[in-house]
Amino acid sequence: MRVQYFDSYDAMSKVSAEMVMNTLCQKPDMMLCAATGNSPTGLYKELANAYQSDRSIFDQLRIFKLDEWGDMEANVQASCEYYLQEHVLNPLQISGNRYIAFQNNPSDPKAECERVQGILNQQGLIDICVLGLGANGHMGLNEPNEELQPHCHVAQLAELTLSHGMIADIQPKPTYGMTIGIEDILASKHILMLVVGSAKKQATDMLLSGEVTNEFPATHLQRHANVDCLIVRQEL
Repeated sequence: MRVQYFDSYDAMSKVSAEMVMNTLCQKPDMMLCAATGNSPTGLYKELANAYQSDRSIFDQLRIFKLDEWGDMEANVQASCEYYLQEHVLNPLQISGNRYIAFQNNPSDPKAECERVQGILNQQGLIDICVLGLGANGHMGLNEPNEELQPHCHVAQLAELTLSHGMIADIQPKPTYGMTIGIEDILASKHILMLVVGSAKKQATDMLLSGEVTNEFPATHLQRHANVDCLIVRQEL
């Protein structure tokens, strides 16, 4: 794992965007697995700025939605879908045939996860997976557990996750989540872990400890040969 520290969120966002753009220039139809939340917003803003400079670069870019809250419609501002529409899909003009996503509030969440897994298997490996660091070490909605699920699955949400800023004011809380699995993440060719926020000090220490444990899923990034961990120093 390559670790870089930054003095500002903007600096981290620019470097992470440069990494994405470098891959996109080499592989125009790259698949970008997109996390939501505060950590990657600056990265997506930088991509939107690049799009305004040269739209043709993004003509074949594919976007994969990392996860989604259960019991939540797409037009709810707290949903991952709403976030991605606002920060990624609309700014980059990603057409429907270049967007792979868990549908919101499906009648059969398990079947929906199986559908998405089938598409992922067909489309091939994720080129860059963008992640944020959960306070409890979750990646996507792969929560701490004795056994981690390898592929797309319905996730039982941890209490700490239910206090996440995206859904802090939502009542009732989601009763489940849908997420790609730990092995799907680790199969990505390149992983960007973005660490932002004053509450992440303990989580960051655990991430960088060298230990690998299912009780802190992000430590499994130690198993991957191509991870960039970008940390905003002043917020720790």
